[in-house]
Amino acid sequence: MSKENVLSGEAGSHVFAGVLLDFDGTIIDSTEAIVEHWKRIGLELGIDHNEILRTSHGRRSIDILRDLDPTKANWEYVSAMEAQVPLLCTTPAVEIPGARKLLESLDKYQAPYAIVTSGTKALLDGWLKVLQLPRPQEVTVAEDVKLGKPDPEGYRKAKERMLLSLDSETYRDVLVMEDAPAGIRAGKAAGCYVLAVATTHGVQELKDAGADWVVMDHRFVDVERVETAGFRFVFRNLL
Repeated sequence: MSKENVLSGEAGSHVFAGVLLDFDGTIIDSTEAIVEHWKRIGLELGIDHNEILRTSHGRRSIDILRDLDPTKANWEYVSAMEAQVPLLCTTPAVEIPGARKLLESLDKYQAPYAIVTSGTKALLDGWLKVLQLPRPQEVTVAEDVKLGKPDPEGYRKAKERMLLSLDSETYRDVLVMEDAPAGIRAGKAAGCYVLAVATTHGVQELKDAGADWVVMDHRFVDVERVETAGFRFVFRNLL
């Protein structure tokens, strides 16, 4: 895949067929709600929640529970557990700066986009409802894949569905937006370009994972439609 990356100082741009977005850490920040959540689960399981948090970011709950208590590692328990996160938290999730504007721009230009998240459908639907964020055209959630990130299954399947739905053969590159090294590696292994937002990890860690571009957040991302059915993404103030 050839890279037509036009760099000028601290800016970059590329034309894509569409974009696949991670959710927590990329579109929203639910850090405090997740800490509260794992405190509750830790008490239930008799495990220090700090031990859980050390390895939980970017991973599916079902994979975490397979390590902690395999008897709880089933979709009925996980979906019911995650459905409670937006409802029980005392500190709700907040939007990553610029995320709502980005989603609204994608809708405005009718750019193909999907969310690929390690969370369950119940968790994603709960946060979208609470925060009243634009609903994506398609989603790939934890239940849809056999293996979570850094395995590329989720991004690969979402990319294939997206490209199959497009008439144009002019642009076939797909952008992944991520905040976590595991997600970056998954996106790259799926054959996508990756823009990382430095919301939860250090810039060098994101670059070491393989990110093509790194920005602070979505305030430094612009999107516009090009005449030949693609969508130009411009990344400003690259880190």
